[in-house]
Amino acid sequence: MKKLLLYVGFIFLVTFEILRVYLIMPMPGSQQFDSIALAYFLGSNKVYIRIILYCLIAYPFLLEFKNGKKIKKALLIAMAIFYIGIFYAFTFVMEADKMFYQPSNKFFQHADQNKISQNKLVIGIESEGIAKAYPIQLIGYHHQVVDTIANTPVMVTYCTVCRTGRVFHPIVNGNVEQFRLVGMDHFNAMFEDATTKSWWAQATGECIAGPLKGNKLKEFPSEQLRLDAWLKKYPTSDILQPDEKFKDQFAQMDAYDKGASKGTLTKRDIDSWKFKSWVIGVESMGNAKTYDWNMLVSSRMIEDSLEGLPLLIVLENDTASFHALSRQYLNEVLKFKLNGDSLIDINTGSLWDLNGNCIEGQLKGGALIKVAAYQEFLHSWEYFHPNAKRYNTK
Repeated sequence: MKKLLLYVGFIFLVTFEILRVYLIMPMPGSQQFDSIALAYFLGSNKVYIRIILYCLIAYPFLLEFKNGKKIKKALLIAMAIFYIGIFYAFTFVMEADKMFYQPSNKFFQHADQNKISQNKLVIGIESEGIAKAYPIQLIGYHHQVVDTIANTPVMVTYCTVCRTGRVFHPIVNGNVEQFRLVGMDHFNAMFEDATTKSWWAQATGECIAGPLKGNKLKEFPSEQLRLDAWLKKYPTSDILQPDEKFKDQFAQMDAYDKGASKGTLTKRDIDSWKFKSWVIGVESMGNAKTYDWNMLVSSRMIEDSLEGLPLLIVLENDTASFHALSRQYLNEVLKFKLNGDSLIDINTGSLWDLNGNCIEGQLKGGALIKVAAYQEFLHSWEYFHPNAKRYNTK
C-alpha cells in the first residue's frame, strides 16, 4: 500500500507541476478549452498542493529508500532528479514572466534622436498636448510597459498571439496597481495584479479569475499607426527606444509588423476570414462589428453604421495606418469620398484630412470624433466579442 501511495503521489506531483503551466501557456491543445477556473485554482494554491503531495510521498519514499535494494534506490534517485528537473523547467523557465521581461532601462527620444525605423508600427497615446509612441516591435516582446503621460499612470500592453494592443489606467480600488505577465487564456495574454493575485485579460482589461473577478480596468485612448504617420500628427512625440539588453528578442520581432512572422502563433493568414486573418474590430453601445483588413486595403475606405455610430474607417497610403471616426458632425451624418490623401464630404464639399480634421470648405476647423478600433487576429476579436457581426458589402 505504501509503495502504491508513493508512485501514485509522484504521478500526481509531476502532473500538477506540468498542468498548472500547461493550462495557461500556448502549448498544443492548451488554449482550446475553458480551463481558467482550474488553472487559477492550481496556480493560487500551488504551495498548499505541493505540501500535501510532499507529505503524501515523503514517508513511503524514505521507507523504500532505506529498505530497498540498489536498483530500487537508483530508481528512487532517478524519480527525484526527474521531478527536480520538471519543477525547475515549469517554475523557472516556462512561466510567462520568466520568458518575457520588462525593460530594465526605459527611455524615450524625440524624432531627431530616435533609433526606431519610421515604417514601424506604434501604439500612440496623447494627453494634454503630450504624445508618446510605443513601437510594437518592443512592447510585443515586453507585453506591457508601465509609464505615465501628463502625470497619469498608464499600462501599455500588446499580445502578439492575438495582435491586440491596449492601453489601460492601472488603477484598482483607487490605487495604482502593479501587474505581472502570468500566462494566457484562449491565446490572449493575462496579467496578475500584485495585491489580490487576480488574473486580468489583456484584450478587454477584465478580471477573469480571482477575488476581483468581473472588475474591469478603464481603457486609455490609443491609436495604432506607422511611426511616420504618428509623427506627422504629433511631431514632438516621445518615442520609446529599445533596451539593448533585449536586442536579440527585438530582432526576432522585426517582421511581425508586416505579418511576415514565421512563428506558428504569430504568423498571419493572408486570406480573409481565416483563424489568423487580420481584421479591424469596433464596438459601440454593446454592439460589435468585424471588418476584413483585405477589404480595407482594397478600398481604403469603409463607411458603415453601428447602433448610434455612423462609422468611417480609412487607411493611409502606407497600407498600415488606419483611422476610425464617427461620421456624425453636429446634427448631420456625413458621407465621404476619397481624394488622394484626403477626404471630401459629399454633404458640403469640404476637404478633410485622414485624421478627421476639416482643412478647407464650409466646415473648416471642424473635427470628427475618434472611435476606438483595433487591428487584431480574427480569432481574438471574435472570441472576446462573440456577438460581433462580420461586415460585407453583399
